[in-house]
Amino acid sequence: MILAVHAIPEADRLAALHERIALLEWRDGRETAGSVAREVKRNEQAVLDSTAGRSLTDEISRILWDNSVIRAAAQPRRLSHLLISRTGEGGAYGQHVDNALMGTGERRVRTDLSFTLFLTPPGDYDGGELVIHTAGVTQTVKGETGLLVLYPSGSIHEVRPVTRGTRIVCVGWIESMIADNAQREMLFDLENLRATLRPKLPSQSPELLTLDKTIANLLRMWARP
Repeated sequence: MILAVHAIPEADRLAALHERIALLEWRDGRETAGSVAREVKRNEQAVLDSTAGRSLTDEISRILWDNSVIRAAAQPRRLSHLLISRTGEGGAYGQHVDNALMGTGERRVRTDLSFTLFLTPPGDYDGGELVIHTAGVTQTVKGETGLLVLYPSGSIHEVRPVTRGTRIVCVGWIESMIADNAQREMLFDLENLRATLRPKLPSQSPELLTLDKTIANLLRMWARP
């Protein structure tokens, strides 16, 4: 499942994030790539181990964790460290697959889902589209600021070359309580159905109670909290 979510719709909040990002230092993005991906990665990553960097990523993490659509779709167990990526003219990130495991020690996560949060208006740069290749389907996304794209980490994906301007995004990975993508999608469909029916039916209606029971029991069967 590939899902687009308006994770940060507030213009003032986005503007404040941009001001803080503008103060960050940057380094070669290949330092954070795996051995294979390093060969096709041409961008910069923000240095986030400062107090300002940690505060920024903590705020973005809270925004994503609190988003009800992301929680329903991802069933998150843990969120990885975040990266803020800057790709200028001539930069790109060729076709690659994200590492199955990232981080060390208690911060180590299994990458079930990857996400890209767009932070630059699409009119500010040419090229730079996120391209996701899944079985029989290729999807291309160039999102508005605040749009988050959630997609399976096991898919081949790429960022096409930027030919004008600068593209800034935040990227990260989610370890889900539900490792199986098909099971996550089924639960997401049921959650959406429940949200649609709640305003239309009494809370103790047989239909809603049955739906509540089904979602709870599927979580008991599949979840690894």
